[in-house]
Amino acid sequence: MLPALLKAIGVYRSYEKWLIDQISSEKIPEHVAVIFDGGKEGREKYLLIYGTRSWKDFLTWCLDLNIKTMTFYVFSTANLSLPQEDLNVIFGTIESELSELIKDRMIHEYRVRVEPIGRLELLPESLKAVLERLKQATGTYDSHYLNLAVAYDGRAEIVDATKRIIEDVRNGILDWQRLQEDTLSRYLYTSHLPNPYPNLIIRTSSEKRISGFLLWQAAYSELIFLDVYWPNLRRIDFLRAIRTYQRRVRRFGG
Repeated sequence: MLPALLKAIGVYRSYEKWLIDQISSEKIPEHVAVIFDGGKEGREKYLLIYGTRSWKDFLTWCLDLNIKTMTFYVFSTANLSLPQEDLNVIFGTIESELSELIKDRMIHEYRVRVEPIGRLELLPESLKAVLERLKQATGTYDSHYLNLAVAYDGRAEIVDATKRIIEDVRNGILDWQRLQEDTLSRYLYTSHLPNPYPNLIIRTSSEKRISGFLLWQAAYSELIFLDVYWPNLRRIDFLRAIRTYQRRVRRFGG
């Protein structure tokens, strides 16, 4: 009742404007990653996330702030163990939403390159086809980047990168004695990005864990855990998270 009343009298709008003014005077993070958590389990969790337009609202908020790169944790490999009936509903919902995204004016107006990352071979053929169409439709864009982590696990990503490195060493493409940290980065799913390392990772709900998300890339990311369930996240919650990030002193392990 109170939030609705405050919104009706314009308090939220005034507060949003004030937050935007505050944020605009500081450095905006180049790369924001997000873990959507609806506080439920199984099929219900994903229907909450992708059965609404809230995740697209989040994308809009990022683009409004000119955030260059966004990575969304769409679906983990761990959840492939869900009952097949639930997986069918989840994948069908994701597929439907991504099909709409291909035609979304915002994606093309802002020139957002959409890239699926993860073990895509584990996905249903119809979903893989939609992801491929989305990738092809935006493949020439370079103003913004949206990564969709689907059938994703951070440890699996490192394993896959290691396999590719071993293969290139065997084929004489790579000298193992010259391996450096940045070598591995070039073999990760995020190698196409100008900045693969999230400045900020946001997780909704009160859970304080990253669930295998971008394990290599997130080594020095700032983490913010919002005590609000998805899809109840408001724009002011997002703006406050950005402001919190701006007020932190980043130490990069120091």
